[in-house]
Amino acid sequence: MAVSASRGACYGRLPLFHPTKAQVIILPVNSVRSKKFNGCSNRLSIFSRYSRAEDFSTRVQDSIGNLPKLVEDILQTSINTGPRGALRLAQGIQAVIGVGGEWLTDVSKTVNTSSELPTQMRLGLLSPLYLRKLFERMGATYIKLGQFIASAPTLFPEEYVEEFKNCFDKAPPVPFNEIESILREDLGRPINSVYEYVDPVPLASASIAQVHGARLRGSQKDVVIKVLKPGIEDILVADLNFVYIVARILEFLNPELSRTSLVGIVKDIKESMLEEVDFQKEATNIETFRRYLEDMGLTRQAKAPEVYRHCSTRRVLTMERLYGVPLTDLDSLKSLVSSPEASLITALNVWFGSLISCDTFHADVHAGNLWVLRDGRIGFLDFGIVGRISPKTWAAMDIFLASIATEEYEAMASALIEMGATDNNVDSKAFARDLEKIFSSLQDLDTEIVVATARGTNSASVSANVVVDERQMNALFLDVVRVSESYGLRFPREFALLLKQLLYFDRYTRLLAPEMNMLQDQRIAIVSNRRMNRTIGNQNLYM
Repeated sequence: MAVSASRGACYGRLPLFHPTKAQVIILPVNSVRSKKFNGCSNRLSIFSRYSRAEDFSTRVQDSIGNLPKLVEDILQTSINTGPRGALRLAQGIQAVIGVGGEWLTDVSKTVNTSSELPTQMRLGLLSPLYLRKLFERMGATYIKLGQFIASAPTLFPEEYVEEFKNCFDKAPPVPFNEIESILREDLGRPINSVYEYVDPVPLASASIAQVHGARLRGSQKDVVIKVLKPGIEDILVADLNFVYIVARILEFLNPELSRTSLVGIVKDIKESMLEEVDFQKEATNIETFRRYLEDMGLTRQAKAPEVYRHCSTRRVLTMERLYGVPLTDLDSLKSLVSSPEASLITALNVWFGSLISCDTFHADVHAGNLWVLRDGRIGFLDFGIVGRISPKTWAAMDIFLASIATEEYEAMASALIEMGATDNNVDSKAFARDLEKIFSSLQDLDTEIVVATARGTNSASVSANVVVDERQMNALFLDVVRVSESYGLRFPREFALLLKQLLYFDRYTRLLAPEMNMLQDQRIAIVSNRRMNRTIGNQNLYM
């Protein structure tokens, strides 16, 4: 898909990371340490050259040994891709020709007005600008990959990260006649026998799916239909297999890249993206969350949309339409509930409870997916991205949350190391000092909140503002993990998803309950449970 930001120089009284100034975060990274060696003898130099030669020889032998496995992997992936790979190759060539034409046109204009080509021009299609344009022409997969580049400043140069942020805004709608065709094909019957009305104007258009408002025939219930964009799954499979092959070849040619887990990253992207295009899985995710609400007696506090299975398939998901406003729309929120703070506490308790009592947790709680409904309940929308948390990760996360609240950074560092997120010997005290500097820097976070509005049935403004919200949250999340990665830490996807959701919730805390510390407030169930467990543990010591 899948940690948030509050105020507070004093975490005992104020929220999690509550900023008091509007500044840009510049994280101090002092974990890169250099050593200087003087007085090297000739003998040492000769030994060093010999060692490097021996190293190179070993690497060559290892590469030759891995070659059969590489060839087998490439052949198997190519077979799995099938004919669609050739089609995507042709489309790729067409895209390269198109963007290449743009580059040549821009070069000719520049030559006429300037004696020297700027760096952007000299790099050609490998420059950030033209590579981003190429990705956009290649469609959904590469737009998603562009979003990944924009969200990974530790892996890519700054100029590429900045340029690819534009990919967050690219999701052109599909013509309605193509949506109708998918509905007829998947439902296996005329559309008007299932829906009395389908709005041809989409409520939202993302890179892989499009959402339309509708009304069911017979029951007259208002619904939303989420439709997979035509051909998107075949495109994803072909593109991601190609990217996987490229990653395998790059790691083979340069074994140093294996330290960055390049192939592992590509596999993770592939798995998560292919899961998003199976709406039967999303339907199951929604129903799992609804059962959790029922089993825990939370249906009066929160709601997830009902799924209509008789008109849902792998490519079509028909759900109950919920009406409300995003948790960040403070003006509208006050017209629905008397206490926005109480609504936030409910949302926190329901979500934290799902970490323990539900098979999956909602891993994308940005402002477009977390609403206060007209009846005052919390609405959880869009379960395309969910997380599954292991006991080991949860144990580390529990310590991590407690250490944030109490500012015990050595405990925080130990929790992250204990999680097994690194195979290096980490200096825990130095790591703790760097973590402390990160969280101190977060106090200077820009306090401006992007308020998404959703008045009436107009959801277009929500979608537009969610893009900005997502971009800001990605930047904040990546700043938090930057120093950890400099120590060689590799966070499991589930931990990264948890961290990102907490960042969202902390943002809501700054807006709706600026004096609340969500990690110490006894009204939050996860805090109460942690304290109760500690009390029981202490009592056992005296028994």
